[in-house]
Amino acid sequence: MKTASFTTSATRSSSPGLRAAATRILPAVLTGFGLFVLAVFSGCSSTEVAPSVQQAAFQAEAGRAPEVLTIREGDVLKIAFPGAPNLDTTQQVRRDGRITLSMVGEFKASGLTPADLEKELVKVYSSQLVSKEVTVTVVSSSFSVFVTGAVMRPGKITSDRPLTALEAVMEAGGFDPAKADMKAVVVIRNEEGGTKNYPLNLKLVLEGKSNVPFYLKPSDIVYVPTKFSWF
Repeated sequence: MKTASFTTSATRSSSPGLRAAATRILPAVLTGFGLFVLAVFSGCSSTEVAPSVQQAAFQAEAGRAPEVLTIREGDVLKIAFPGAPNLDTTQQVRRDGRITLSMVGEFKASGLTPADLEKELVKVYSSQLVSKEVTVTVVSSSFSVFVTGAVMRPGKITSDRPLTALEAVMEAGGFDPAKADMKAVVVIRNEEGGTKNYPLNLKLVLEGKSNVPFYLKPSDIVYVPTKFSWF
């Protein structure tokens, strides 16, 4: 009976201590967890809205509009030889970037400016030209990009002028309002022998919080992902 009485007394005396300890520890645990969750979500938010300076500069350079017109695949060129009109030609630059010239054969034109091409042709035809003069005119210029993901009309977009990522999305019918994650749009580009991804937050552009356009290049893919849902 004494032992039973002692055990009961010990249990009763320890219960208030345990409750007091739990009362002190539980708020601290909950506060720490709350701070952790807040830090995680704050980190995600800052990543979306404010990319690093290095990343922003990288995107700005990649999406800059071309300052000088360069010849590219699909362009139609008119090449005139004032001193030898029999050499005049009008043709489209093929997918391999080349054109076919009389007495010369295959010649790579893509990547050159019209002025650069004129200089190259003067060198190539130097023995056939009386006047060292060649005129290159871009008659028409068009290129294609692709828009996929959460847009209304995914597919191929063809443009005859510089085109931004947002303009391409609008050409594809705009964002799917129920699905599109406008904060995480990605431009996929083949360059330097590989594939590079350029993440864009187009929601900032739509809200007027960013005025830096991202210009596309031929064959770019604009991917609009589906936004995450908890349900």
